[in-house]
Amino acid sequence: MVFTATNNSYGEPQDLKTPMTRALKQLLASTGVSLAFGGSVDPNGLVKLDCFVGPTIGAVPGGEVAQGEGLGGKAAALRTGISVNDYCDEQSITHRYDPIIRAEGLRSLVAVPVIVSRRVVGMMYGAFRTFDIIGGRIERSVGHEVRALEQALVVRELAAPRVTGGELDAVRLREELRETHRSIRALARQASEPGVRKALAMMAERLMQATSETDNGAVQDIDSGVTAREKEVLQLAGAGLPNQVIADALGLSLHTVKSYMKSAMSKLHGRTRLEAVVAARTKGLIP
Repeated sequence: MVFTATNNSYGEPQDLKTPMTRALKQLLASTGVSLAFGGSVDPNGLVKLDCFVGPTIGAVPGGEVAQGEGLGGKAAALRTGISVNDYCDEQSITHRYDPIIRAEGLRSLVAVPVIVSRRVVGMMYGAFRTFDIIGGRIERSVGHEVRALEQALVVRELAAPRVTGGELDAVRLREELRETHRSIRALARQASEPGVRKALAMMAERLMQATSETDNGAVQDIDSGVTAREKEVLQLAGAGLPNQVIADALGLSLHTVKSYMKSAMSKLHGRTRLEAVVAARTKGLIP
């Protein structure tokens, strides 16, 4: 499987743009960065910046970042996330794009590559216009959104052979429903009032049922043996969360989460977490 942003299963030249914009909106909401932006990476390693959430004066949009240059180019070359607290004074990166960064008034940035099928297909940035120490919380939030985007791209690519013509709208609707479901679950975890948490959980459950109903290609498998708790773990894993964050969100130990994941993988015949998530979604067990 090879994901190509300019020649994909749907035949749309900017197919990465829509899911990335959704991920950037989540990033802006969860971190409070001044600007969340990104774009696809072409086969030559050139980052094309065309996705923006937050105010911009127009210096960055339409820009291109070369392999190894600046923050994003270095992150793409190293295939890992990188953050700087003062971009223009940072000694570990090249400064080819300083005029653009200064024009936009950006100062503290983090860049994380989107990797699918072992190839960097996109880059996501979070940026502050003030001097902010980009520590663990911001880096984790960007990483979570990138992992969720990667898994969404893989799931969509796996489903692509089944998608033709009139089915495309249904596929997009399922993606929108899953993103909305994920947002509601995140709000439920943050809510302090028990009544609000319960109401949001009920909304999430109804939305999950709607997602399954819109998935005409799903094979319903009520006899899979996957427990409710295992479904919760799979759902959070499908959002790109690592085991420790899943454990914290569900109030479980890391060992227990690993045990649930291992059990779910066995029941769904998945060799990896991603295969288990894909199988669970295909069977309609999670949105």
